[in-house]
Amino acid sequence: MHILVSGGTGFIGSHTVVELLNNGCDVTVFDNLSNSKATVIDKIEKLTGKRPAFFKCDMNNKAGMNRVFSSAHFDAVIHFAGYKAVGESVEKPLMYYENNICGTLVLLDMMKKYGVENLIFSSSATVYGIPEKCPVTESSPLSTLNPYGRTKLMIEDILRDVASADKTFSTVLLRYFNPVGCHPSGLISEDPNGIPNNLMPRIIQAVRGQIPELTVFGDDYDTRDGTCIRDYIHVVDLAKGHVAALDYVTSHKGSVAINLGTGNGCTVLELLKSFERVNNLKVPYSIAGRREGDSPAVYADTSLAKELLGWTAGLGLDDMCRDAWKGACMNG
Repeated sequence: MHILVSGGTGFIGSHTVVELLNNGCDVTVFDNLSNSKATVIDKIEKLTGKRPAFFKCDMNNKAGMNRVFSSAHFDAVIHFAGYKAVGESVEKPLMYYENNICGTLVLLDMMKKYGVENLIFSSSATVYGIPEKCPVTESSPLSTLNPYGRTKLMIEDILRDVASADKTFSTVLLRYFNPVGCHPSGLISEDPNGIPNNLMPRIIQAVRGQIPELTVFGDDYDTRDGTCIRDYIHVVDLAKGHVAALDYVTSHKGSVAINLGTGNGCTVLELLKSFERVNNLKVPYSIAGRREGDSPAVYADTSLAKELLGWTAGLGLDDMCRDAWKGACMNG
């Protein structure tokens, strides 16, 4: 199969490209490089011995997208491209709606024009808002707290509508939780531009002295140690989930949402202590008050992924912390 990967030089996208190539797929990547680097393609080739075709292209550039789609026949699209910083989305909502929503509409137009019927969408657990109860199932109520999350939910709605109207169209909406870690080689890793939004890059910045200390928001929640519980998943497990979803999306029609997580909740301090233990490092941190919009606990029910995709996460918290630090050390 020949797979087109949007945003394929990003953190999750690049790891998925590696798994696709290792599973015998041909891969074409396009990315506007707004939050990644073209040198990732060299690293993917070094890891797999295969070089994916690459186009520097923005989704909203129709001429560029025509060049991408006319370069080969694609059996499926895996769609990662989009802005993803929650705080930035609150400050610049129109930028997020234009890029994420309008860009996806262009992508769908191109798929229809060129006869590509299968799409895997990179959704997010943010579509669950603050869950009423955990673990979160795919039938849990949907709501969002910020423009970034709303773009994910809007795109899900668009894809459901397309699948309902076009019986030849198939889409899998992968709602994943908190990806961390990196390829065990350390060669490709999380490398966010600007101020990172996620916990693991902030831990690494604190260890390196790039920030004075890690701020832990709230230690008075009704959890094991008072800090928030999240479902952290190794990015390699997540990438393998996309390969499993590829088998499903090409053999079933319609639309289905599937959680990708470990199914195990981990507190902020448990992740921090695991990082310290496996890397023999000390993480400076301080406790601050609760952050508005944070849920005490969010973790996944992953039974549907096992049932439909035959997929379960295989790597643990220590693996995530060890690989994240190795990747950080190897990539500056």
